[in-house]
Amino acid sequence: HPPLLSPGYKSTVARAPRHPLTHLPQRLTEVTGPLLGEGRVGALDHDLTRQHDGEPQGQRIIVHGRVRDGDGRPVPRTLVEIWQANAAGRYRDARDTWPAPLDPHFEGVGRALTDDLGRYRFITVQPGAYPWRNHDNAWRPAHIHFSLFGRAFTQRLVTQMYFPGDPLFFQDPIFNSVRDPKARERMIARYDHATTAPEWALAYEFDIVLRGRESTPFEDGDDDE
Repeated sequence: HPPLLSPGYKSTVARAPRHPLTHLPQRLTEVTGPLLGEGRVGALDHDLTRQHDGEPQGQRIIVHGRVRDGDGRPVPRTLVEIWQANAAGRYRDARDTWPAPLDPHFEGVGRALTDDLGRYRFITVQPGAYPWRNHDNAWRPAHIHFSLFGRAFTQRLVTQMYFPGDPLFFQDPIFNSVRDPKARERMIARYDHATTAPEWALAYEFDIVLRGRESTPFEDGDDDE
């Protein structure tokens, strides 16, 4: 996992803790509520291309995978949320003001529950790269943010999914804050031609492992947007 202080990623210098962390045990109210279950997920929450009256611009993609524990067992009924920039590389956020077009038909957020086999599936559009002023001529590679919850809000993990062959990996301090090259590879989705929808959508597979030697690198919960 990336260190909390990664000087190349400038905002961590201001927010990284300067003293050893203190463990706070979870009490009954923090573990038991609020609950996250089927009633929290709408019928179109997983399909970011159908949440508005019109279709968003950009390459339509299917993003799917499994959530597993360190022993390879599926993690069922866990809440998976995503957020991302649109096809032009812009978030629907007041803080994002770079001159790329907003898409009135794309919100950029979705959520789904894993099934009994730990599987999830989203339909969205390929996000674009965008500048972010961290260093000279800094551009973020195309990525999708993932948040995984257990059964309560105190049980949360955050990571990012990248796309294979992105030419911007070399200069991105967030991606490279994961120092183990093999661990970085676990943040890159696999192009999955077998799951593509002919004449409709490309597909990418992104499995998430919660712990163990093959775990997906996770963040501290903050991000660049």
